[in-house]
Amino acid sequence: MDDIENYNPTGDLKENSSYTPKHEKTEEDYRHEEEENKAQYNNFYYNSAGFENYQNNFFEEPENIRTRKSTGGEKFIIFLFVLIVLLCAGFAVYGIANDIYRSNNFLSQFKSTQQVIFYRESKPEGANDPENFIDENGRFTIEGASAYVKDSIVEIYTYSDSAKTVLAGTGSGVVVSDDGYIVTNAHVLNSEGYHIVKTTDEKTFDAEVIGRDVKTDIAVIKVNSRKLKPAVLGNSDEAVVGERVIAVGNPAGLSNTVTDGIISAVNRKIRSDSTGFEMDCIQTNADISPGNSGGALVNMYGQVIGITSSKYVSSSFEGLGFAITINEALPIIEELMNNGYISGRFRIGIQLIDMASEDKVLLIEGELGFKLPDDFTGVYIESISEDCDIANTDLKQGDFITEINGVHVQTYDELYDTISRDFKAGDKVPAKCASVDKNGKVKYYDIEFKLMEDTSGNY
Repeated sequence: MDDIENYNPTGDLKENSSYTPKHEKTEEDYRHEEEENKAQYNNFYYNSAGFENYQNNFFEEPENIRTRKSTGGEKFIIFLFVLIVLLCAGFAVYGIANDIYRSNNFLSQFKSTQQVIFYRESKPEGANDPENFIDENGRFTIEGASAYVKDSIVEIYTYSDSAKTVLAGTGSGVVVSDDGYIVTNAHVLNSEGYHIVKTTDEKTFDAEVIGRDVKTDIAVIKVNSRKLKPAVLGNSDEAVVGERVIAVGNPAGLSNTVTDGIISAVNRKIRSDSTGFEMDCIQTNADISPGNSGGALVNMYGQVIGITSSKYVSSSFEGLGFAITINEALPIIEELMNNGYISGRFRIGIQLIDMASEDKVLLIEGELGFKLPDDFTGVYIESISEDCDIANTDLKQGDFITEINGVHVQTYDELYDTISRDFKAGDKVPAKCASVDKNGKVKYYDIEFKLMEDTSGNY
């Protein structure tokens, strides 16, 4: 501030003034000053930190971290390192895959050094003795009943040719006498076929058909042997609901197959699915398959109380089987053995379709090719046998029988029951018949025919 008195605003210095003009700094002065400041800061910072001899400038990038170009040796080292890593990875993958591949073989070859212990034991001594299968009242267990009856059940093979090379079917049979009579189902046999019987001890015999009744599905054959064991026939009237039973037969050629169950019902009137004839049957839940046909339904006393038949088995419901009661079958068996047929059995000589259901009516209309009048009913005649007396009447194929002896009929049962109630073989039967044209016009006429005695068993 003292110098300001000597300052001349015009820029001229006053004479005799003590003020000395300052030297104007050049660029070189500023650079020199900056370098001195840097040197002083470096000395202060590094000396105080213990780096007394540090010579590098703090503000300059150290030489050892400056970007440098890689040399050839460094590239080789990097390549070698990458190669080693890749080789290690490859060996690791190979080792894992090889272990997985070999593990199954290794495990399969592995054997435990410890012995496996199986726990086994036999039945108590005497458990299979026959006396243990029957109680003091003569009642068998299932094992006892099966053993008791098995030798009385035989296999039946039906052939179409005399050389017995063309098998037509198989079934079962029940030995009923010690001189070789065997009971079976009529549908098991062929009226013009050839039959072989095979016993439980693998012996075979040619069989002769003594008689067969298709209507009841019962037949009798005979073999030339007196060494067969006859079954014991029981009284089916003594059967009670809930009683345990077994069914013995040869389904699918599997000899002496035994199924067990109970009596589900008695005195069932069951209609055959082939003939429509009704028989007194025992209902059971013991499995009865088609191969059991002609086999036996046996109670726990070893008694045959029924003849099983696939024609009386319900295919619509599981566990619902039927056997013809032995009491109803026995008179038929005896008559077949004595006569070879059922005496008094008549034959009309017609094949028919009745009108018992809407489906059957539609079947008739399908054969006629037109619709029947709504109020018309009767029994449709499919065919007429030329060897019967009815073939000599005015009845023709495609016509209807509407009345028998003045009683209206439209079902098989009504036709058969009306005839069998009032007539027998050899009698003359009056009937009213009808023909229907495509316009729905009905023409009625009367006939009379003679009932033929049926000795064929073919119904």
